[in-house]
Amino acid sequence: MPGYPPLSTQVIGQAESALGALLDPLLAGTRITFRQWLVLTVTAGRGDGTGRDQLAARIADARKTSQAEIEAAIAELAAAGLVTADGPVVLTDTGQAAYQRIRGRLDEITTRLFDFPAEDLATAGRVLGIVTARANAVLSGQASPRLALG
Repeated sequence: MPGYPPLSTQVIGQAESALGALLDPLLAGTRITFRQWLVLTVTAGRGDGTGRDQLAARIADARKTSQAEIEAAIAELAAAGLVTADGPVVLTDTGQAAYQRIRGRLDEITTRLFDFPAEDLATAGRVLGIVTARANAVLSGQASPRLALG
């Protein structure tokens, strides 16, 4: 087994880039953009629906992007008939079908990629969760980079 570098921002960035590159061809030809995919994914996970503002804020915060960009993606999906336009944002039948089609193909890929013992996956998830929480604390001004890392 080859030696692997220690966890770093470069390693995390490379993994995110590689995973994103796997998603790109799945979205190609669907007319669904990456931001729209984020909205579909979060909306599918919340079957009961979420208010537009709350949904946009949640995704924008998680992805460190502007809420306006996510609101635009929601509006585009509504115009395409993939999510409801009024009230809580929920997937339409067409949106659910599109989401399931892409999600199924993505799950086939990630099942192969994440073929590790459960304890390794738990450790990786825990470490990345802590890194994310610390970075968010620094971004929100609740901690200095030095304190957040200590």
